[in-house]
Amino acid sequence: MESQRSFMIIALLFVSYLLWQQWQMDYGPKPVVAPVENTQTQQTEVHDDVPQSQDVPASGMTHADLVAGTSTQSKTIHVTTDALDVVINTKGGDIVSANLTDFNVDLDSDEKFSLLRATPSNLYIAQSGLIGRDGPDASKNGRPDYQTQSDSYTLTGEKLDVPLVWQTDTGLTVTKTFTFYANQHKVDVNYTITNQTGEPVHIQQYAQLKQVVEGEKSGGMFMPTYRGSAYSTDETRYEKYTFDDIEESNLKKSTKGGWVAMLQHYFVSAWIPPKTEQNNLFTKSSANHTYATIGFTGEPKTVEAGQSTSLNTTLYIGPKDQDLLHNLADNLDLTVDYGIFFWISQPLFALLKFIQGIVGNWGVAIIVITIIVKGAMYPLTKAQYVSMGKMRALQPKMAALKERYGDDRQKMSMGMMELYKKEKVNPMGGCFPMLLQMPIFLALYYVFLESVEFRHAGFFLWIKDLSVQDPYYVLPVLMGISMFLLQKLNPATIQDPMQQKIFQWMPVMMTIFFLWFPAGLVLYWLVSNLITLTQAKIIYAGMEKNGLKTK
Repeated sequence: MESQRSFMIIALLFVSYLLWQQWQMDYGPKPVVAPVENTQTQQTEVHDDVPQSQDVPASGMTHADLVAGTSTQSKTIHVTTDALDVVINTKGGDIVSANLTDFNVDLDSDEKFSLLRATPSNLYIAQSGLIGRDGPDASKNGRPDYQTQSDSYTLTGEKLDVPLVWQTDTGLTVTKTFTFYANQHKVDVNYTITNQTGEPVHIQQYAQLKQVVEGEKSGGMFMPTYRGSAYSTDETRYEKYTFDDIEESNLKKSTKGGWVAMLQHYFVSAWIPPKTEQNNLFTKSSANHTYATIGFTGEPKTVEAGQSTSLNTTLYIGPKDQDLLHNLADNLDLTVDYGIFFWISQPLFALLKFIQGIVGNWGVAIIVITIIVKGAMYPLTKAQYVSMGKMRALQPKMAALKERYGDDRQKMSMGMMELYKKEKVNPMGGCFPMLLQMPIFLALYYVFLESVEFRHAGFFLWIKDLSVQDPYYVLPVLMGISMFLLQKLNPATIQDPMQQKIFQWMPVMMTIFFLWFPAGLVLYWLVSNLITLTQAKIIYAGMEKNGLKTK
């Protein structure tokens, strides 16, 4: 196989990989749902009156009630911090709106990014409460109507507590406290249950994320972003559970700790229950499959008469910041999904972040890391171009073989193998080095696609956002020109006329592909090509100096 074919192989492999990724998202096999573990069964036997996951209450309110608290029994509480702008409905104490005050919708817009919202066409809310025999959220009278001292709170220090209180005439008091922190997107939710009823009270914590299924679509073939749910257990570090999965079969997992989440491009919402307790993870689909829900129920608790107890969980609503997510919960940072080459992507991103901290510009950091990667891979590049140079030097002898054997392919193949052996040339020598570089390219592709740090990160002049395509297609065109120059530096030795035409048009086809790629990735590929051009000229000059003709 002539080494020049490796360019076509790389392009074909890359496009095939993207097509496979998109097919997996749309039509791939669904995970098998395991039966509920014995731990959940044992809990049910202790308190057989505790509602199971399928009985966790829905909001039971209209969209208008959710947004503005127009119900006669409920209202909304507005909470503002330097990272979050949140609306809490006192009916159940759900977070029905959350804007990220440190993230704009668009680069040139002052409108803040809305992660949670209660709009009818794009519902996405975070619900939580207490179920069980005596849980207020499992009451036949509907979810509890909490009371609050104020309808507006603003964080002025390092921490802000927003208490909501519900009590019965019989002596049961529940205080649901939301705790917000300065410059953070996490919200701690704490329940203090005080039992003055004279009888034991049985309760169980739950929390869930509810979202409309038909919403903003995932990216296309070249931007295969994921929108859907995911979870983690003590046996499964990270698993996606798509809306189609939820529609087909409800998730039922029992785990120590764990978490549940809803994902979209760059952002995530996640409920994180206590890691020391046994929690039951579940999903639900509405009757008409309009909404999908993922959540958890905690361990059943008994509060004896005259006693009180506390329950807690954490809600994260913000960007997919790997460091923050890693510190918040085990494996939550895996929601930054780098695909099968995550083991390459993660150290590359760490290096990129380190470089950016020094140079102060993500585009410059990309150029620097490209120089580092190409420098580290120089031995492979040299082996590739030495092999390609030797192959071109053999062209007169190969032409003589073709003239001698004509259309006898068997004798031609045997003659070529003898020639390769005699001249000590490996015909695959130019292909393998390029194939070894493919995982690094794909790893960087997902770094640029998934890392929120590149969102709205500028470079210079017209490149104001490295996470989206070049608005004027300058970088893709320059990349295509660099590929054309590389092609001229390495003229094809392919004999088949059809393959020759495909090879000649390869720079054009790759340019078209790269029109939709993130500008950061195109910048990497362009700089990589320019470095390769320089390295190839140096390598060929050395070979010419040693008497090996390379042209």
